[in-house]
Amino acid sequence: MKEKLKEHIDNVISLTDDEFSLVLTHFTLEKHKKNDFIIKEGEAVTECYFVVAGLLKLVHDDQNGKQHIVSFAMEDWWESDFSAYFSQTKAKMSLQCIENTVVYAISLKNHQKLSRESPKMQRFFLEKANSGHIASQNRILSFLTSNAKERYEQLLKQYPLLIQRVPKTLLASYLGVSRETLSRLSS
Repeated sequence: MKEKLKEHIDNVISLTDDEFSLVLTHFTLEKHKKNDFIIKEGEAVTECYFVVAGLLKLVHDDQNGKQHIVSFAMEDWWESDFSAYFSQTKAKMSLQCIENTVVYAISLKNHQKLSRESPKMQRFFLEKANSGHIASQNRILSFLTSNAKERYEQLLKQYPLLIQRVPKTLLASYLGVSRETLSRLSS
């Protein structure tokens, strides 16, 4: 498990074995079953998660009870309700397992401590934050400028493995279309 985290970090920065051993002390390994909630809307968000194995969905339930999927996270992705995590407020979204999932969790305190102790990790976290911000902006632009078919094709092109693992109902929610519309788009 720790090899996956090391390889992921090494794709951005290079760490010695000793440096990685220090990094690892700031994380905890967690295992969750399918349908478990790692974060529940309205609760404190204490950790950010690196997905070692499995699949997650970040969702927001509106006042009418409709579920909006903000993002998915599979292996080698990071996820949390980042607004609540960094501001130490209550979650506005829930993070739920779509599959049995293994994650490395890091508290904000350990995130900040690790960033202070290791300029390399500070750079790593900055790179990951920038990548996440760019992906988020691209998703927003996609909703503003693309129709449902174009959004589906973008998702297919960008994340072909994700499409194979996510149930069609969840994909439809993520794309902002009905299940029936998604069936027409994917046929």
